[in-house]
Amino acid sequence: MSNTFDAIIVGCGFGGVYNLFKLKQLGLSVKAFDKAPEVGGTWYWNQYPGATTDTTSEIYRYRADEELLNTYPWSTRYLTQKENLQYLKHFIESHDLGQHIQLSAELKAASFDAATSTWTVTFNSTGETYKTTYLILATGHLHTPNYPQIQGLEKFAGPVYHTGDWPEYRDLKGKKVGVIGTGSSGAQLLVNIADEVSHLVSFQRSSQHVVPHNNGPISAEERERVNQNWDKIWETVDNHPIGQNIVFKSTPTMSVSAEERERIWEELWNGTNGVAFMYGPFGDIVTNEEANRELCKFFEKKIAQYISDPDKRKKLTPTELYVKRPVTMSGYYETFAKKHVDIVNYQYTPLVEVNERGILTTEKQWDLDVIILATGYEAMDGSLKRINPTGTHGTLKETWANGSTSYLGLSEVGFPNMFFSIGPQSPIANIPPVIEAQGNFIAGLIAKAEAKKKDNGDNKTILIEAEEQAKKDWLKKCLEIEDGSLIKTVKSFITGDFVEGSNVPVHSWLGGFHTYQRFIKDISDTGYVGFKLSN
Repeated sequence: MSNTFDAIIVGCGFGGVYNLFKLKQLGLSVKAFDKAPEVGGTWYWNQYPGATTDTTSEIYRYRADEELLNTYPWSTRYLTQKENLQYLKHFIESHDLGQHIQLSAELKAASFDAATSTWTVTFNSTGETYKTTYLILATGHLHTPNYPQIQGLEKFAGPVYHTGDWPEYRDLKGKKVGVIGTGSSGAQLLVNIADEVSHLVSFQRSSQHVVPHNNGPISAEERERVNQNWDKIWETVDNHPIGQNIVFKSTPTMSVSAEERERIWEELWNGTNGVAFMYGPFGDIVTNEEANRELCKFFEKKIAQYISDPDKRKKLTPTELYVKRPVTMSGYYETFAKKHVDIVNYQYTPLVEVNERGILTTEKQWDLDVIILATGYEAMDGSLKRINPTGTHGTLKETWANGSTSYLGLSEVGFPNMFFSIGPQSPIANIPPVIEAQGNFIAGLIAKAEAKKKDNGDNKTILIEAEEQAKKDWLKKCLEIEDGSLIKTVKSFITGDFVEGSNVPVHSWLGGFHTYQRFIKDISDTGYVGFKLSN
């Protein structure tokens, strides 16, 4: 087997598999690697109880797979971890991609050789070294688990698990379990293990607004509607700020009566998910503080309907605006209404330390058998920094010492012919549509370089590299939109608040998936402005 390829892809989740699919369509020799023993990326490692998408099942797919989707089955409105894995394997088999994938291969190093215009890539597990013209880092931003620095955690006598590294069954039956964190994984886990454990304690830095997602089986009629309206569904997705099958309107929240707002929000609570509250009937929830606070008052009333205990209600009622990544999980507040389920909110009773017996707060000692970290990922750039490729002017860590940057979330200056799938400054949105939009762009750019090489007739590699000014202009656009958003007013992974003590900024494109798609289409239609192609 040759150890030289036109393109190497690192990661075999949704991003890696789609980029493999697109580059094989170009007729290139391509090899994709993943450190896991199976494909799936996040959906391989996320095997914790209740792991489910928070995007509806009809669009947590590849748009390019329309023909298969008309017949490929799925059971519920939101997909389980197993179903996501099954679908990805089905796509790989249908397009005969398995022969181009190598598993159980963890990347050790990647470096660019200017003399030969190639990347050298080495893997820990096999020790093999490969040469490639193009390097695609498809490790995504939900890959490297965030292990928080908690005093005394190493002293705990029982097991400590992480939701982002849960590839096997864990026995929690009858045990006293503490869950640290309450994002999507924390909410899903809490609801799904509550009836199995003897005592469940949720430790929260701050409480979350959690909206029911009203999951359930897909009826034959619903499936038929999806098949018949496929193009219309994707038109809705393309015009939605975060790529959802939800009609987004620009109506100002305060332009309708209080009664009308209440009616609309009650409808959403009973029939959709958290995304619709943020980006649905009203267009100013993330930009108008008055509108956002009105929505928060509605959430307060809903929480009070489920939680009669005044202490629990206080701890579960957020004091922040509704601008974090929407958490959607049915049964969340009903779970906390149970007597054996407790909540510790650090705003009221700060954590002191973890000790051998469990977790000590300023209020009391919580004795535990198991601690579960539902603390998410080193999102946006954590996986890429760990890979830390070496370009023409040093490593990626050195380049990002003052904050991660990119052009369009796809490419960094000084790293020719290297591309990201969901890199920093990518849009915060439903991931598969973003992956496809970026994958199509990357494939088009590479096709342009390959055509130029052919036209030159000398077979010299064409180097694709983002221009410094284009990168600066893109970051400036990201910051301008961020400045007009309420999202930056709270701590969350979107604003880079996932590694304690880190002062290095992380920024995303908050201008919407709909505008991002139009932006990159304009760039490709005008000859890929902002990229230089040279040999």
